[in-house]
Amino acid sequence: MESVRKAKDRIAKYPLIFSKCSKQGSLYAKCVLLREDSVKKDDCAKEFKEFNACLQTAAKELKTRI
Repeated sequence: MESVRKAKDRIAKYPLIFSKCSKQGSLYAKCVLLREDSVKKDDCAKEFKEFNACLQTAAKELKTRI
């Protein structure tokens, strides 16, 4: 059950990862909410890329993956 323990440990770090990227997450959410009724593919691509890059960086800093 080593794989289960590793998965639980990784998931336990998610709040830390997301808290480090709260600014980028808020910008992405704001973009999506502004287009709530008419959001289309790539409308918020820039914000999503910034948020995703931040998540990847934060995960790397914590020596884990998403």
